[in-house]
Amino acid sequence: MTIGQAFNASVPYYDDWIRKALPGYEDMFAAALDVVPFGQDDPLSVLDLGAGTGLFSHHVFTRFSRATFVLCDVAEKMLDIARERFKAQDKQFEYVVRDYRDIEGEWSYDLVISSMSIHHLSDHEKKILFGKVFRILREPGIFVNVDQIKGDTPYLEQLYWTWWLAKIRRAGASEKQIKAGVERRHAYDKDTCLEDQLGWLKNAGFETVDCVYKNYSLGVFFAMKGFPANAAKGDSPY
Repeated sequence: MTIGQAFNASVPYYDDWIRKALPGYEDMFAAALDVVPFGQDDPLSVLDLGAGTGLFSHHVFTRFSRATFVLCDVAEKMLDIARERFKAQDKQFEYVVRDYRDIEGEWSYDLVISSMSIHHLSDHEKKILFGKVFRILREPGIFVNVDQIKGDTPYLEQLYWTWWLAKIRRAGASEKQIKAGVERRHAYDKDTCLEDQLGWLKNAGFETVDCVYKNYSLGVFFAMKGFPANAAKGDSPY
């Protein structure tokens, strides 16, 4: 089964599952929005890589209502859910059924986002993708990636797994959902350590890079190309 087929099969329950499968969901996506240094009325151009059912784009749209979006994913049935989600704003949303590893050189964007997708790529593919994201971003431009993080040691990796399983059970995930989620993770996930991902973003050309939120194996990666005029700068007010 391809990764697109696997996620197409999860469509009936995906949105419910993802909120249970991401401990700290609300705080994590709040952090992801808070680091976007553009004005709420700016007509941003946004690319969502591995957009799935459009959850991350939905969060961005709630804050940046004048933005236009391109949602890219290999799982067409998941994008069908996104189309339904945004049908009232259809002029602001475009959907592309495609492998986002092939994004280079076609359009440019103010903001590139991704959520729980890039960890499916190999380390080599991640490095290449980060370079492509840098090149398609306008200047100033922002890349925000909500994704999984591999533990630096076997102890940390086991700690992350134990924490995750306990949290999703407490959130009410059924054993059937957990079994399917674990099977997908074993089959398709290729998690990478925090420092490696930050280093690859810097090597891609981003001047400002950080993991602005981390909750065990989950993190919000922030990378900035150039410097937005209204971004925070200067001396600390304290």
